[in-house]
Amino acid sequence: MSVDLESSVKSQGQWVTKIIHFIHGEKKTIEGVNTYTIRQGQFTKFLLRDGSYVMINDKNVLMIEIFKEK
Repeated sequence: MSVDLESSVKSQGQWVTKIIHFIHGEKKTIEGVNTYTIRQGQFTKFLLRDGSYVMINDKNVLMIEIFKEK
């Protein structure tokens, strides 16, 4: 069972867009992220508005930009 580490992203509201910058210069924009479902660990997991889950290996990430959705 994972522990909710109360991600600070929740302060932006329930729905956000994330731009994830990876270590080799790639970046990925993910829209419709439910901030209340973010679970952090070796793989950060979260649910999208369409019901799908995303898992990201944290060791490959340099930076994440967060934008509040309306």
